[in-house]
This record gives sequence, structure tokens and C-alpha cells, in this order.
Amino acid sequence: MEVFLDCLPCVLRQVLEASRLATDRFEVHEAIMQEATALLSKYRQFRNAPELGGRMHEIVKRHTGVHDPYREVKEVSIREALQVYPFLERFLAEKVEPAERLYWALKIAATGNIIDAALGNGATWLKNLEAELVKPFAVCDLTRFQRELERAKNLLIIGDNAGETVFDRLLLDYLSDFEIIYAVRGEPVINDATVDDVRASGFDPRIKVVSTGATTPGLILEECTEEFVTLFYQADLVISKGQGNFEALMDEEGRGLFFLLKAKCPQVAAVLGVQVNDYVFKWQGR
Repeated sequence: MEVFLDCLPCVLRQVLEASRLATDRFEVHEAIMQEATALLSKYRQFRNAPELGGRMHEIVKRHTGVHDPYREVKEVSIREALQVYPFLERFLAEKVEPAERLYWALKIAATGNIIDAALGNGATWLKNLEAELVKPFAVCDLTRFQRELERAKNLLIIGDNAGETVFDRLLLDYLSDFEIIYAVRGEPVINDATVDDVRASGFDPRIKVVSTGATTPGLILEECTEEFVTLFYQADLVISKGQGNFEALMDEEGRGLFFLLKAKCPQVAAVLGVQVNDYVFKWQGR
């Protein structure tokens, strides 16, 4: 998915926020913004917004020496998500008919996508949780997913944000009869989950958690390890979570994918044929 002009101020805002999280030194902020602005003028050389964003956040790390500017933000998100996890469990067990539990397990996992420091909403997601949880999918290829499940033995889920990882646990529990691999970023970028963040999220130890090797806020296959790329193409089913992964993978023609996300900007919403803030579970096949 191309880099839109609207992506440029969004990415620049993220860089300034990350800079301020990493250090309170104005001269460092200024140096970061000068270099980031210069790079931004070359946006056409990047394939998609996650690739551009990854390079921009490398500038922050290099100038500040801070490997994970969002570490504390992620810790808070995981802690808050763990606090609401019992409520999510009860919702799925007591408020949902058994025949509808796969739909709502997917919807809970998608709802976790509201935890997104890239949008600057880290402090507000909790108060919107219940309204977001009951909001139905605007697009839901559930029938296709059920059909694919009948033929599958294993499942690869490409994770997104720290804290959202806790919401994903209910979907993983529902699909526990399958061999599941859960993939995360190779190193910290914004509030995207890493292996350490998944461990802090209380995952069942039977779930195999792997690093993609990617360092961008969206899965760019060319930047992943050989081992992960092999997993990606050999998995019976792949669920890609979040908008960044959608932007990076929407043009992938080598295999079928299910995208599970909340559409958070007008450009992505238009590509998906939905409204901003709609939830989507969409099959993209060959």
C-alpha cells in the first residue's frame, strides 16, 4: 500500500512523541526532527508507511540511545489489559451463545486493536472498551474462515500491539485444538509487541511465540528472517492483525490471508471499503 500524503504528518507526530518519551533534552528533539523532516521529503522511495515509519523510528533510537522508547507505555497497556481480561472472559462465556463464540472471539481480538500508541490514544482506550467491544464487524468473512479451518491443522497469527496481545489470548484459547504460532516484531518499534511483551501478557506456554525479525511497524517480508518467511508460506492459515500489517501485506500475492483490524484512518478505510473506526475481518485470497 502506497505512502499517502496524509501519512507524513502522522509519522512525524509519532517521531516527536517517541523523542519526548526517550529524552527530555530539547536539542536532541530538534536534531531528530531535522533529520526526520529531511527523510520525510524522500517518502516516495518507500514502499509503504510501515517501511517509512521504521526508518523514522531508527532516527529516534540512534539520537537518544534508547532502544525501546515506548517500554513504559507498553507495560501500562499490558497491565490494564490484564485487569480487564476477566471481564472479556465472562463476556465470551456468559453473554454469547456457543454458536457465536468464534465470531466474538475474533471480535474481542479485533477490539484489542484500539490499544495503539501510534494514534496517541494510550490513555483513553479503557473508557471506550465496552462500546467498542459490542460494535459488530463491518466486514466479516467468517464463513470463509470456518471453511478454511476445516482443512487446517496449524495457524499463524501475526500480532500487533502490546496489550492487544492480552485480548488475543481468548481467540487462541478458542482455537486451541490447532497448532498455533504467534509472531511478533524482531525489536521494539512504537508499541508493537515483542517476544518479551507476549510473555508479560500471560500466554499459554503451549503457544509457540516467534520473532519475525522485522523492525518496522508492519510486516515487510523482505525484512523478516528466512525462518519466519518459511513459516509464513507454509502455514495452513494466516491471520494478520492491525493496520500496519495490513498496509505492509495487502499487496502480497503469494498466499491467502485473513486481515483482522480496526480501520483507523480514511485512506485505509477507503481501501477496505469501510468507514473510519469500523472493524474488519477480511479474506484476501489468490
